[in-house]
Amino acid sequence: MLPSCRQFMAFIGAEELVKNHGFVTKPGHALKLRQEKREGYSDFIELDPDNITWNVIRSQFDERLLRHASASGVKVFEGLNVTDIKFSGERPASAIYETQSTQASKPREINFKYLVDASGRTGIMSTKYLKNRQFTKALMNMAFWGYWRGGGKYAPGTNRDNAPWFEAFTDETGWAWYIPLHDGTTSVGVVISKDSYAEKKALANNGLDDPMTRLYMAQLAQAPELLQLLGKARLASGIKSAGDYSYSASRYAGPGYRIAGDAGAFIDPLFSTGVHLAMIGGLSAASTIAASIRGDCSEEKATEFHNSKVGVSYTRFLIVVLSVYRQIQAQKEDILSDVDEDNFDRAFRLLRPVIQGAADIDPKLTPQEIKETLDFCKNVMAPTQPQMDKEVTEHMRKLTSSDGPVLHPSTVPAIIGDDKDAKHVDLEDNARKVIHVMHGLGCFRNEILHGYYANIVRGELGMRVA
Repeated sequence: MLPSCRQFMAFIGAEELVKNHGFVTKPGHALKLRQEKREGYSDFIELDPDNITWNVIRSQFDERLLRHASASGVKVFEGLNVTDIKFSGERPASAIYETQSTQASKPREINFKYLVDASGRTGIMSTKYLKNRQFTKALMNMAFWGYWRGGGKYAPGTNRDNAPWFEAFTDETGWAWYIPLHDGTTSVGVVISKDSYAEKKALANNGLDDPMTRLYMAQLAQAPELLQLLGKARLASGIKSAGDYSYSASRYAGPGYRIAGDAGAFIDPLFSTGVHLAMIGGLSAASTIAASIRGDCSEEKATEFHNSKVGVSYTRFLIVVLSVYRQIQAQKEDILSDVDEDNFDRAFRLLRPVIQGAADIDPKLTPQEIKETLDFCKNVMAPTQPQMDKEVTEHMRKLTSSDGPVLHPSTVPAIIGDDKDAKHVDLEDNARKVIHVMHGLGCFRNEILHGYYANIVRGELGMRVA
């Protein structure tokens, strides 16, 4: 889970519930992109010690939030399954549901004024009615994972103690994750391209034992430092899998409905963005519905805002994830088709003057601009070590300061000179100044879309004219 989620949970009064649950703390995460190079590290707490977050077991995390919603006055109905939605014109008006039981239940109907589709990957509005789900071509991957006991820790005794570890495979087909959990297990997963999966699965079928487990273990062998972390750990579960999970939609709102979280879009397990995007979508849905009801704006303007808010948030993370995949897979794919131009422009308005070095911005998105943005974003995971960070920060405090200037990437080497360690640290800090602030509640409050901004005030949730 990303640190930004704490701000959203604090807004709804749930932060302490999650903090006190006992989840493993997450001070950042390490990413090994190349075997011949040091791992990169995204440090959550260097700029703010209170920015620490957690590795959550989703079932327990979701349960805590559901109970909090119920205690806050939300009517919660469990054990039900929505099968159909009925419309009045273009506006959804009622839902048909049945109980989840072994015995056939009689379908029932519930009426509503507004619908928020938070149905996860099922995405009933997007997949069944709007039919507007589109998969990200550059992220057509398969993931499979299991839970281990008895593994080691990354960087024990340092300020990176027990942080999650991500490692690119030596065969450049994907990557693996290593995430410690508070129940004593470690989630260990592998992600490979769909094409590689099909090829390797065919080879893995030539044996007597479970082909999925055989393929899983063979891929882990492509992550040598993760194997060192596992040590003598034992696999304590079966292997689970998921595919075609990277997708978005052409729109996330319309008359009387909003789509939030995985029901509308999901990027990739890398960087654990799912909860963040779900909270962005949920808060945007609440703000825009409240704005429409209170007369802050028209329903048309409210839906326009939500469409852009979800689309922009998705695009920001998509660019960062693609920047890492570009290095993992060492290939020059045409990713332009996977980036919506309007959302790119809004998401990286702050980056464009930095990347282009000019205030006059060409409105046409180009492959070169995509490439330069990816090059900028990849520095968030520059290969640095704690001692390097400390030494460089002491000598170059003005450049590394969070309120220092954001520089064009080509400017940093010119200032630093031949000191490679200093260059890595300053490139990382330079990128982090821009990337990290984009994802918090402050950005949510201040970002203007279509002439409006969200009024994120308890009891006064809505929209305001900029």
